[in-house]
Amino acid sequence: MNHEINAPEVRLIDENGTMLGVMSPREALGIAEGRGLDLIEIAPTAKPPTCKIMDYGKFKYEAKKKEKEAKKKQVTITVKEIQLRPRTDQHDLDVKLRHARRFILEGDKVKFNMRFSGRELAHQEFGYQLLKRVTEQMLELALVEAPPKLEGKQLFALFAPDPAKVREYLKKNPKELATPVAGELKQEASDGEDED
Repeated sequence: MNHEINAPEVRLIDENGTMLGVMSPREALGIAEGRGLDLIEIAPTAKPPTCKIMDYGKFKYEAKKKEKEAKKKQVTITVKEIQLRPRTDQHDLDVKLRHARRFILEGDKVKFNMRFSGRELAHQEFGYQLLKRVTEQMLELALVEAPPKLEGKQLFALFAPDPAKVREYLKKNPKELATPVAGELKQEASDGEDED
């Protein structure tokens, strides 16, 4: 910017986007100062480097604004982990599947982890059977992103929301629209009032 530009010559663009040609940085800086603006190097790798006459404060503001817009458009996907054991009871499994379903409806990925310890390692087929049952249940709303896979003493499977299946599910179950968590909180609040 301004006096920090040390290239022997620069290609100059004025504040309206008009090309003024190739000149020395001193001449370009003179033109910029004459207009009460700054000389900013916008393409330092070009031959010769490209500089533009503009207000530096406005340039920084617009760059920050563009960055903010880009962040708004980004979708952050979180992976929720659910722990299982090869001997997980059916009721506990139902509760964990209900949580997984809620996570999928909220747009998160779900990873089921199963840890084997001791003698359980000798009977990994029980873990595979349990994850197969989980997969069958999850296919109602999700895609299998990573089928059951064994890494060391841990077996895992990863599921991602399937937008078409989620839309179809929400049409059939309109009560679960928006945030399922909000529905559960309302239910808990009404349960608390009944007890008083």
